[in-house]
Amino acid sequence: MIERFVARVIKLRWLIVILIPLLTFVMASSLKNLEFEGSYRIWFGKESKILKDYDNFRAIFGNDDAVTIMFSSKDGVFSKEALHTVENITRKLWETKYIARVDSITNYQYVHADAEYPDEVIVEDFIDDIDAYSPEALQKKKEIALTQDMIVGKLISKDAKTTMIVGRMTPKAGEDSEVSFKLRDAVLEIIAPEEKKGYKFFLGGGPVINTSFIEIAQHDGGIFTPAVILTAMLLLFLVFRKFSSMIASIVVVIFTFLIVLSIQVLLGFKLNNFTANIPVFVVAIGIADAMHLIWIYTMARKKGMSNYAAIEYSMKKNFLAIFLTSVTTSIGFASLSISAVVPIQTLGIATASAAILAFVMTVLFVPAFLAILNPNIKADTNIQEANNHPVAIWYTEFLSRNAKSILIMTLLLFVSLGAGIFHARVDSNTVKYFKEDFPFRVTVKETQEKLTGPMSYEIVVDSKANDGIKNPEFLRTVERFYKEFYAQFPDVRHISSLLDVIKTFNEVMNGKKSVPDSKELVAQYLLLYSLSLPQGMEINDKMDINERLLRVSASINLVDTSKDLEMIQWAEDWWKDTPYSATVNGQTVMFAHMQHDVTDTLIESITIAVIMISLVMFLIFRNWRMLPLFIIPNILPIALVVGVMGWLHIDIDMGVAVAGAIIIGVAVDDTIHFMVKYLEARKRGDSLYDAMRYVMSYAGSAIIFTTIVLSLAFLVFVFSDFNPNYHFGIVTASALIIAVVVDLVALPAFLILIDKGEKSLLE
Repeated sequence: MIERFVARVIKLRWLIVILIPLLTFVMASSLKNLEFEGSYRIWFGKESKILKDYDNFRAIFGNDDAVTIMFSSKDGVFSKEALHTVENITRKLWETKYIARVDSITNYQYVHADAEYPDEVIVEDFIDDIDAYSPEALQKKKEIALTQDMIVGKLISKDAKTTMIVGRMTPKAGEDSEVSFKLRDAVLEIIAPEEKKGYKFFLGGGPVINTSFIEIAQHDGGIFTPAVILTAMLLLFLVFRKFSSMIASIVVVIFTFLIVLSIQVLLGFKLNNFTANIPVFVVAIGIADAMHLIWIYTMARKKGMSNYAAIEYSMKKNFLAIFLTSVTTSIGFASLSISAVVPIQTLGIATASAAILAFVMTVLFVPAFLAILNPNIKADTNIQEANNHPVAIWYTEFLSRNAKSILIMTLLLFVSLGAGIFHARVDSNTVKYFKEDFPFRVTVKETQEKLTGPMSYEIVVDSKANDGIKNPEFLRTVERFYKEFYAQFPDVRHISSLLDVIKTFNEVMNGKKSVPDSKELVAQYLLLYSLSLPQGMEINDKMDINERLLRVSASINLVDTSKDLEMIQWAEDWWKDTPYSATVNGQTVMFAHMQHDVTDTLIESITIAVIMISLVMFLIFRNWRMLPLFIIPNILPIALVVGVMGWLHIDIDMGVAVAGAIIIGVAVDDTIHFMVKYLEARKRGDSLYDAMRYVMSYAGSAIIFTTIVLSLAFLVFVFSDFNPNYHFGIVTASALIIAVVVDLVALPAFLILIDKGEKSLLE
């Protein structure tokens, strides 16, 4: 059957070599429409409960997304120069498209009694005509500002040297990547003249993080893909010492990823931080098939075979192995399609199809290309027979002498390092997706150190009745929640709600900074406050239209998602012990809840990959005793790497979750090539030791070289500013190196101990 297939490929060689590139380039013309997506919405499916809850929150309270601008002044914010900077930025932000509201210390709505008529309450901008203030007057303003609970630790630091301007965005503005870039660029233009005064600004908020995601994806896709291709080309040339062999291998993967990306575009998908890496994945996984095929072809030519005979010989030796490796690699990636994290899901489906397409490309294009090219490979009369190669002989003798010691050491290593799995922690905090020196991450650090918590929880408290938020008993419960939340968690930096407005009014009117005893008085305070506010500063983002739901906003330090989930759960449980209830929402909360999805992706995808690969191996070899030999050597590297992460307290993120199933799918390739060659030798009557030598001669070198190519390809991700990519690269490269050691040392040592008869026990 293989002979007929090869004969047909050789006969149609010109058609194949012309048609495949032509089809690829036609499809690749669609790549001019390639776009990137960085919105928070890409991480969740349309039916995601997390996303639906967040959309419901925004439908009631409006957009909680904002662009933030923070800066410090060594002389303090309450200097004319610094205040002019705040005022200029505030005014220009108000004039910026997609900005619905701007909050700063200059336009903070200061509630106080009229100096001439103490019974009258005034609500006005905290600072209006800056030039009219004397230094003494500004000092007085500073002292007043530091008594205002609503802004201290929010818009101004406790030492009054750092301030923040917050531009709240219009509804749905944060969902459009183009809008994010426009807003980010508009803000950069606004602060450019102010930077000349010597201030260093730190930009944060939705538009900044969205554009950061997109720019990193574009950078990684634009840099890593060429880097991996060039690295693979160099290694292939060093291995084969033939330009033609290198080209035959590399064009297969280039055609494959161009077609896969084109299909993504034609289906309307946009690239994100994970799918931007599809070309790198395709190069890494696809190069192995072509490399094994050309390796055996080259050996055959050196033995004196003709061009066509060598092609047929190589296809016979490799077809089953590369078919199985393509299927198992595809299964590894396809197992990611069960993930609730949409970018991971999309990556899994796209790359799974790429693995199969790479196989088809390899068995069609490589033989056809070689048939036309007929590379000049001289026969080598001194070439060693497989079983007599010095390296193969040394290899087999070394394993025979040390088989028991190797297995004992492997077991001890697995137990000691693998135990670290129980200490491994999952963290899906999006801020930590960026390296610490990345601009957005620097903003987060500066905000936390100098001003407030950079993360936020939106706690929606249900008073259980229309107009219920005006009930003094309800408000006192909110006040008690403030105190206990602060006391329970030091990472809670600032809490605010309409409670603060009501207490401020009561202090101005009655000299008591407390909740009024009368519901009617609360209603009067809120009405007076609402009527006094300028247009755009309304309070409808703090409560629902029926005045039943109260929005309580909490600024939180950057913490692990496990801590986030603990704090969120504590807040919701706290309200269960009252006549009221509460839910915690907001983007920080959305991504905290995604931790479960990351954990599920890691566990479920590995489980599915193991089950499906085991099923495929059983259907092919019809021997259940072989299954542990395919699975254990490839679970072991994951256990060791994750175990080391646990011991070193390195958190598991999406990159590691993605790596798990991929490692099994890719690493099992080496096991398959080893076992196929081993069983082939045993079935034809070779002794155990001759079979080991045969494996090392015909598969060992190719396995080692493909692992080097794969590891270097994945290691390019260590240069990414996107931490999931960085961790993916480290974990995958490390695990693949461990896997090849296990496959070429521990696996044969085990076979030597169990398979000593003339006939293989595995048959």
